[in-house]
Amino acid sequence: MNEISLVTPVYNEQNNIVPFVKKIEEVMKRINQSYELIFILDPGNDNTENIILEEIQKNKNIKLIINSRRFGQPASMLAGLENSNGKYIVFIDVDLQDPPELIEKMYININQNNNDVVLAQRTSKLNENILRKNIANFGYYLISKLSDTFIPKNVGEFRMISRRVADKLIEMQDFDFFLRGIVSFVGFKQKIIQFERPQRKIGHTKYNPYTGSIKIGLNGIFSYSLKPLHIITITSTISFILSTLVFTLYMLLTLLDLFVFKYQFFIITLILVVSSAIFFSIGIISEYLARLIPKIKQRPIYIIDKKINFK
Repeated sequence: MNEISLVTPVYNEQNNIVPFVKKIEEVMKRINQSYELIFILDPGNDNTENIILEEIQKNKNIKLIINSRRFGQPASMLAGLENSNGKYIVFIDVDLQDPPELIEKMYININQNNNDVVLAQRTSKLNENILRKNIANFGYYLISKLSDTFIPKNVGEFRMISRRVADKLIEMQDFDFFLRGIVSFVGFKQKIIQFERPQRKIGHTKYNPYTGSIKIGLNGIFSYSLKPLHIITITSTISFILSTLVFTLYMLLTLLDLFVFKYQFFIITLILVVSSAIFFSIGIISEYLARLIPKIKQRPIYIIDKKINFK
């Protein structure tokens, strides 16, 4: 067993591999513990695979998992986790926006202070797009209000976890594998360390530059909260009460022949409002169903094509 396993999903990142590996090697040399660096590759259209294979020839601590198709970052992280053997596991992106230098600080916190999880929280991001920042803040606000599990703000996937936390994550077999939520759900002693996130220097993000990963955000709400279903109940109740009051008022005014306004427009508007509430409710239920169907069908979360340098 290695002391530390580093899990890094990659997709079309050919220009980031070499600088990233160099940084990791420098950090792990200072820590002076056994380690493995696991790249999980979603097949793309660049030279990422060959560059990683070249790095494996230089450093036998590097390993490669190639998925059969693009399964996405969450599934790739789970694939790396399930194939890791470290006492501690680090999830880190390859673009160097998650500073590898923090791994040393994480290791000290988790090893000497008896923590099971060390989270890296962004205090700021250099030259961040204002629109994207506001959208992200709104997303974190929604998740914090709607989620039944506390998910710290401005904390991404960058973290170190102990083997007992890793075993619990694997045991849960969460299809969406929303790491930020599932680690919070598992619990145990957790520590937050802060850092200023640098701007990506090479390549571009695989998320939408303005809205980020909407799917991951929705997983944060619908995979870890029943509150949206409660909102449907409350909305339906209010809608029923208002509709009953309007109908009663309509019948009363009709009987007394006291119409003093164009009631047709009011009734049409009310129908549109109620219909919108119904479609909104169906949309929420659909989000929950969309997450249940893959679990019912018991499809694999990921499929591995090849594993390289695993014993």
